[in-house]
Amino acid sequence: MGFRRITGTRIAEKTLEGGGFPVRRPFPVPGFSYWDPFLLLDEMGPVIYEPGKAIGAPDHPHRGFETVTYLLSGEMEHRDSWGHAGKLKEGGIQWMTAGAGLVHSELPSADFQSRGGRMHGFQIWVNLPREKKLISPRYQEVDSSELPTIEKDGAWARVIAGELWGTKAIIQTETPIVFFHLKLSPGAYAEVPVPEGYNILAYPFVGGGTVIDPEKEWDLEEGETTYYQGGEGIIGFRAPENFAWEILVLGGQPLNEPVARYGPFVMTTPQEIQQAFEDYSDGKMGTI
Repeated sequence: MGFRRITGTRIAEKTLEGGGFPVRRPFPVPGFSYWDPFLLLDEMGPVIYEPGKAIGAPDHPHRGFETVTYLLSGEMEHRDSWGHAGKLKEGGIQWMTAGAGLVHSELPSADFQSRGGRMHGFQIWVNLPREKKLISPRYQEVDSSELPTIEKDGAWARVIAGELWGTKAIIQTETPIVFFHLKLSPGAYAEVPVPEGYNILAYPFVGGGTVIDPEKEWDLEEGETTYYQGGEGIIGFRAPENFAWEILVLGGQPLNEPVARYGPFVMTTPQEIQQAFEDYSDGKMGTI
């Protein structure tokens, strides 16, 4: 099989989110709202916090999609309006299906707040198809030790969703997607098979390197996302000779449905957004 064709690249923008923590954001940004079925991709940090200075995302509602938090370093505590609480540690994943709606908070854990340290991770929003937007909320929380990993020819991968090199993820997704964290040793080359028809993106977050399509090789800098639309073919990555390279690979089956969004709500019509605000104001999403 040949290489998947690259449709373009974009440099992520820097902004502040939640309680004011710094993020690097490929989308949504002006002129580029989403990459179906992904609604948001934020790299949180990395940032070093002094003791007592760490910040997060206090109480906020969600409806109509899934939020995914992948923590590379640091420690977070989260709670929701239906009584769920947990702790997210280094290398772990929290996959929250907001569905019909809830109120959620993600804050640095008490231990991390007391000692300070490095906070770094990703927040991803995955759209839900129209028929699943009001399903019951649920969580999938998986520690780093439980997430499958695989090594091949100088490449290491954590398989968070989908399947890679014969290794299957344990996370179950409502929208068919793949989600891999790749680390390539200096000079290593890796070919990543992705499902036909999926929209794919590759986000380099530690260093730059080379991606390959049928016509040429593209040299990327850190934070420069590569986009591949539909079609078929593998994705090729080559790390530079002098340092390692880390990449987040996301792909999903496009929903091809209308997207109506306002803040923490993502539905298919403006009327459904208005209903979400009314339900939240009336307390139907609960309180923490």
